[in-house]
Amino acid sequence: MISPHDPTGTVLYEDLLDYSPFPKSVRLARYRLARLLWEWGYGHLVDEAELLVSELLTNAITHGRVPGRLVRVHLTVGKEVLRLAVSDARGEAWPHVREPGDDSPGGLGLVLVQEVAVRWGVRERQVGKTVWCELDVRRERPSVRGRRGRCSSGR
Repeated sequence: MISPHDPTGTVLYEDLLDYSPFPKSVRLARYRLARLLWEWGYGHLVDEAELLVSELLTNAITHGRVPGRLVRVHLTVGKEVLRLAVSDARGEAWPHVREPGDDSPGGLGLVLVQEVAVRWGVRERQVGKTVWCELDVRRERPSVRGRRGRCSSGR
């Protein structure tokens, strides 16, 4: 089951890939995600999904990196929910949303995730943690394609 909010639990599409914990992986994950969503017929979710994968994967690389361990991006599309989950090996470093008015640099990634995603959360794993977020796939599709009109990989 992909979400307690998707009562059927039907998985229509799924992708799972491990990445090296380096900044270039964020770009690679965004391109892959965009290409898959366009191919699967969910191009209307690409902009939001790219933002979410960028924020979650950047956090995993920045705060969850463990030498010699990979980070995992798991994309699942059900009848009602697109779920994006990013796993890393540092279970003791749980994310938290920065308080408004905090002037320290950075730290706004989860504020964006909270604003864009329908739901998000963290769950413990045997080794590490998974930070996940969801978008509603049933949301109205725009009559004109997104601002790009095509997949960010050029397709």
